[in-house]
Amino acid sequence: MGNLIIVSNRLPVSVVKKGGELVFRESVGGVATGLNALRRRVKNVLWIGWPGIVKENIRGKESYVTEKLRSLGLYPVFLSKKDKNAFYYGFCNKTIWPLFHYFTQYVILNKNYWRAYERVNKMYLEAVLEVYSPGDIIWVHDYHLMLLPKLIREALPEATIGFFLHIPFPSFEVFRMLPWRKEILEGLLGADLIGFHTYDYACHFLDSVSKLLGYEHSLGYIYLKDRVVKVDAFPMGIDFEYFNSAVKNPKVKAEIKRLKKRVKGKKLVFSIDRLDYTKGVVLRLKAYDEFLNENPEFREKVILVLVVVPSRTGIKQYMEFKKEVEKLVGEINGKYGTFSWTPIWYLYRYIPQETLIALYYLADVALITPVRDGMNLVAKEYIATKVDGRGVLILSEFAGASRELVEALIVNPFNTDEVAKALKEALTMPLDEQVLRNKVMRDRLRRYDVHRWANAFLNMLMEVKEVQEKLYVRRLSEEQVREIIGKYRRSGKRLLFLDYDGTLVPFHERPEKAVPDPGLLKLLKQLASDPKNEVVIISGRDRETLDRWFSGLGASLVAEHGAFIKERGSDWRVIEPLRNDWKKSIRPILELYVDRTPGTFIEEKEFSLVWNYRKAYLEEALMRVRELKDVLRSLTANLGLEIKEGSRSLEIKNVGVNKGKAALHWLSKGDWGFILAAGDDWTDEDLFEVLPKDAYSIKVGLTPSKAMFYVNSYVEVRKLLSKLVSTT
Repeated sequence: MGNLIIVSNRLPVSVVKKGGELVFRESVGGVATGLNALRRRVKNVLWIGWPGIVKENIRGKESYVTEKLRSLGLYPVFLSKKDKNAFYYGFCNKTIWPLFHYFTQYVILNKNYWRAYERVNKMYLEAVLEVYSPGDIIWVHDYHLMLLPKLIREALPEATIGFFLHIPFPSFEVFRMLPWRKEILEGLLGADLIGFHTYDYACHFLDSVSKLLGYEHSLGYIYLKDRVVKVDAFPMGIDFEYFNSAVKNPKVKAEIKRLKKRVKGKKLVFSIDRLDYTKGVVLRLKAYDEFLNENPEFREKVILVLVVVPSRTGIKQYMEFKKEVEKLVGEINGKYGTFSWTPIWYLYRYIPQETLIALYYLADVALITPVRDGMNLVAKEYIATKVDGRGVLILSEFAGASRELVEALIVNPFNTDEVAKALKEALTMPLDEQVLRNKVMRDRLRRYDVHRWANAFLNMLMEVKEVQEKLYVRRLSEEQVREIIGKYRRSGKRLLFLDYDGTLVPFHERPEKAVPDPGLLKLLKQLASDPKNEVVIISGRDRETLDRWFSGLGASLVAEHGAFIKERGSDWRVIEPLRNDWKKSIRPILELYVDRTPGTFIEEKEFSLVWNYRKAYLEEALMRVRELKDVLRSLTANLGLEIKEGSRSLEIKNVGVNKGKAALHWLSKGDWGFILAAGDDWTDEDLFEVLPKDAYSIKVGLTPSKAMFYVNSYVEVRKLLSKLVSTT
């Protein structure tokens, strides 16, 4: 394996201008901190990102900054003040951040912000191309760079690309508000593996992909036209051993001793967040107010240490939020405070790591109640410092960490009464129960730390590449095309089975629009006019449509997936006697499901009924498919019928009617020197299954198949057929 290239908005080292001098210091933030812990343990890591200072502030010193950072394995992307304002403060934090956290009232949709987002993502691409070597793994992080995977894929088609989103992915109903929603999804699908903190976020993403782009998925695999992409959940861990052992650090010990003197034996409730409306600080303060009001016995016995770290101070909502927080702090301290007791210690600043760990260790309760949070590593850090097992974590159910830390007191932050009661429960919880709860959580965090998180993601990325390779090995190559052409040329008797929709023409949501073009008709006529060839168009279409389109070409036809066959120069006939009187009892059931599922419709053929969901929302339709199949199985058990899934359709037909059985009619006719079959959906699997071993079978699309080869689209099928024509 080559280098691991981490690409994120920020580098783990920031450049700050102080007194005219450039100072290099560690960056603040969950993603940078978490990944930096990984970087300290893994060799061959290159990191691309913004160093936190605009270009205008380092004019003439770009080379110095670049060389200094590169000596640390860091590769800077320099942003101008304009880029920072439109890209970072604009699209990232005034559009994506509020939208993905369900604060739709704060979302600003601005075309200039979007253009800046596109422009900056291309700047990161240039940085990737500068450092990339074949064999490197590229791991892109977070919402700032959601277009980057596709950009890299277009420039480096064979690259190994992972993407991880560190914030929530919203439900489809929220995500669909974004005008550039398809561009974002397509950008992410450039990756081989897309990771989220929780399964809920992964499901929301898959739902949006199916509804907006129409791609189906199975067990987290999305089958694109030319690639397979995996989507999965990887809850991010922390550097457990660092926090677990940090309380032994002499500086931390000294800080613990100092703070103990200040607390003077009072119970300590600790809360720390960045300045952000998603963190639920206002609701938290209201719950604390309610707690003190309803439990006067705790007054002068408990202190809430509220640390708010400055963040995004250039955004109006954040400054308004700060004012609201400070107003509430003042009101609560004024209402309950005494000369000897201040209910809330409020700090609006960054606090040193030693002080943070000391507060974690001393806190009797950690009150962490965001209204929406991708993960929240603070909750995990708090538990990791509890080496003596003492302390209680109160955690919002809307934090991703709540899926793992189930032994915490899980609360709804919008229910201030519930949070107030949880505070009382936490402050009165017996020590043995605290120890028991924390031991389970600590063991879990020790096992699944940041290093195991990264390894799990990277191992899965390699597994996805293996799955892709197995499919790519079966992709029809130029060498195999030459082999097919050679055998075709040498054979005196040839048989070609060709599906229509999705195989010879693009798959169309409206079947009536997929009319054969003059070029296709000419190509089929040329193939069929060769006396050595038997061309069979084998389709799910009805007889009338196939006659209208293909009569006079000299090809044989199969209609309704094998219900009818029409040999060259003959009339339509059925292979075996079929019934259609069952339709009277089945059609009303299908009509009910059409009424219940917008975008679905019924196609009636002579010996089958098709419930088609090409135009419906895929997730809803798939749910209805499962229901409908169960209903139909009970009705068709004794009617000699079978239920067959096709491409966005469910077909009810007579047992034994399929493309494979129809194909046997021609396969049994003689010794064919060359056989080729091409199809694109599940109905063609019956055809592929009955072919002899020396036949060539081609599946359009990378979904699992019994076919010998894959091609990306109908275009490649037609190119192959054109080459066959040109050889004779």
